[in-house]
Amino acid sequence: MKRHHLIRSLATATVTIGALVLASCSSDDGGSDGEVVLELMQSGDVNQGGGYAQLAEKYLEETGVRLEVVEVPNEDLRTRLRTASQANDLPALAASPSTDPAWTDRLLDLTDIFNDVGIIDTLSVADPADDQVKALPTTLTGVGMFLNQSLWDEAGVDYPTTLDEEWTWDEYVEKSNEVVEATDAEFGVVMDNSAHRLRSFLYEFGSDGVTEQSDGSWALDEAGADGLEYFKQLHEDGVMPQAVWGAADDPSATFKSGRVAGYMSGVWQIADFQETITDFEWVSVPLPQQPVRATNYGAASWIVAFDGTGVEEETLDFIEWLYSEENYREYCEISGCLPVLDGLEVSYDEDEYAFQLYNGEILASPDISAVQTTDGVLHGYQGKSVDSEPLQDETIKFLNGEQSLEETVENIGSVSTEQLAD
Repeated sequence: MKRHHLIRSLATATVTIGALVLASCSSDDGGSDGEVVLELMQSGDVNQGGGYAQLAEKYLEETGVRLEVVEVPNEDLRTRLRTASQANDLPALAASPSTDPAWTDRLLDLTDIFNDVGIIDTLSVADPADDQVKALPTTLTGVGMFLNQSLWDEAGVDYPTTLDEEWTWDEYVEKSNEVVEATDAEFGVVMDNSAHRLRSFLYEFGSDGVTEQSDGSWALDEAGADGLEYFKQLHEDGVMPQAVWGAADDPSATFKSGRVAGYMSGVWQIADFQETITDFEWVSVPLPQQPVRATNYGAASWIVAFDGTGVEEETLDFIEWLYSEENYREYCEISGCLPVLDGLEVSYDEDEYAFQLYNGEILASPDISAVQTTDGVLHGYQGKSVDSEPLQDETIKFLNGEQSLEETVENIGSVSTEQLAD
């Protein structure tokens, strides 16, 4: 049976792809006919349904102000913003994965908007220097588990479908092995090669991840080390494909091949799966616990606005418009995203159960599950530039047999301390 869902068909939209185009334009010398043009630099919106592009059309009709959405590959976004800052050519606003010392002194104060729209408390991050909120979360994102439902059903293996049902990683491995043995599946599970996903995995083992110690250093705790050891065993036993973490194979493509029983990824995949998976049925299920119910959640990215562009007032007006209940709800529905506005109800054309499942896991997770993205913003305010991810980098070396578990834990701590210690 084929599955082909789409949250909402894309309307024709004005989107500038790839290159850094128009500099932010003032009302005096904006577009060719003198219109005000606001440049929004971001990554991934086209893949999630083009919410910004569609709202740009609506905003132009209502205000006469044009929003140019500049799509930049995720791995290039930080560099592009730094380069633009050095050239004094920053866009009007950006959806950035975090703040960056290269341009935090150019950020506009968004405190009034934050206070007015009701963003959830766990995603509140003020600059310690002046207590101003200068970055607003775009949408809520979290790690979760997808199954190839067709394979599990073919094998006759059951799985939990609600948060009232629980399973451990030991149970997941046992069941996924049954699926592999009974079908033409090759692997029990694949996970994105990402510290974001790995942190969730470690939290499920009772770890707090890499945290600051009383002496100012940073370290991975004992439960985290146990989680890493288990993670490596999954690869050695063939439950996970070595090539994703060890050789950077595409995990999404691996899952879409139809030969993997499960995929640990995130809520952002729902919109893509609805459109692109046509050869098998997929389903969102609760994450395994070992023994803690935990995801890793936070802002998908952060809206920041820059001073010195000549369109500061118009930019603040757009951000206020974007976060109004009507427009922000529309963005979430178009893009298939979880809202960051506290209490906002969003209706999804398809797979509403999956979004509710993610929300439930977020609510049930320990406080540590929320700190990764907020720490990224805070570190930028503090002048700390984190250009590598030691948890990810050192784990890859461990999986590839380049170092022991003890060396891996030590290196994660030492590199993190070099980056983050005051």
